[in-house]
Amino acid sequence: MERARLTRRGFLGAVGAAIAGTAGCQSPGSVDTPPEAQTDATGDAELRPLSGNQVEADANAYTEVYRAVSGAVASIRVYSRTGTGSQGSGFLVDDDYIVTNEHVVSGGDRFYVRFASTDWRRVSVVGTDVYSDLAVLRIRNSPTDVAPLSFADRDPAVGTRVVAIGNPFGLSGSVSEGIVSGVDRTLRGANNFSIAGGIQTDAAVNPGNSGGPLVDLNGNVLGVINSGGGDNVGFAISAQLAQRVIPALVEDGTYDHSYMGVVLQSVTPLVAEANDLRRASGIYIDRAVDGGPADGVLQGTSGTRTVVNTSVPVGGDVVRRLDDTPTPTRQALATFLALETSPGDTIDVTVLRDGSEETVELELGTRPRP
Repeated sequence: MERARLTRRGFLGAVGAAIAGTAGCQSPGSVDTPPEAQTDATGDAELRPLSGNQVEADANAYTEVYRAVSGAVASIRVYSRTGTGSQGSGFLVDDDYIVTNEHVVSGGDRFYVRFASTDWRRVSVVGTDVYSDLAVLRIRNSPTDVAPLSFADRDPAVGTRVVAIGNPFGLSGSVSEGIVSGVDRTLRGANNFSIAGGIQTDAAVNPGNSGGPLVDLNGNVLGVINSGGGDNVGFAISAQLAQRVIPALVEDGTYDHSYMGVVLQSVTPLVAEANDLRRASGIYIDRAVDGGPADGVLQGTSGTRTVVNTSVPVGGDVVRRLDDTPTPTRQALATFLALETSPGDTIDVTVLRDGSEETVELELGTRPRP
């Protein structure tokens, strides 16, 4: 089977053509849809039981995607000189490269992977990015009978059926099924930063699943599994963010994230009342970091006001839009920065300041290295 080598240009070119925290890893040795509504002529939805053929078709769909995808999913073991280690999952995106989580390989000195058709093989880390929790491993002798996986070219719809494939509790080649429960989630990142554009799923995600793929029933990778929160809540780093980060990790070993240099908080009802805002929407600038891109451009808190026996900051700018993109929530702001901008870009920031709306220009910097 002939497969192309992954380069930043080639990876992004393929994407363009197609378009034309953490609890997920474990220490080695430890036991680390409803039926579719059918509409009658009156427009009323009627729920009808699945027929035997429909049940069998659903079961076959999961079996088929597992057979198509699982061969490209690897078990990962990490060892350090201190005698500690971890394990997780990963998957081939090219005959030379495996994607996993940064937290799976962090602190490691030796790295090994095993596919269903191979023994354990030593690999090297070519790049990591703590802010997206992504890492790329290089393998020089990947299985020749396995096709690398491809990322989806757009965010999935909520309700899309998915499977998570990986190695929970060290049980290699395990699959769990569910749906996309939410998109555009903000995941916890390093140094009080967040990972934007995350995907939420109710597919079971357990220790050892970290770094494995979350795929739809066509075998497209929707995200890189990042963590499981319990209670049927798991998260994955979106394919859109992964496709920006991974080529840079392959080429340069690092990835530069856009940076505004601000401390933010959501505009809650109390913040809106204290600042005489007509609606509780947007992002409040609590502070511009000294020497950062927003220093002298955006205005932070100048005082406090007591509302319902609560001290609330006042006087800061309220961000309404970045360029032409509304930012009613912190998630919207983080997603725009992560997926639509690069360090060095100049963006228009529309803010409410002292009761009036105005637009200022902000040149984005590079997020500080951890």
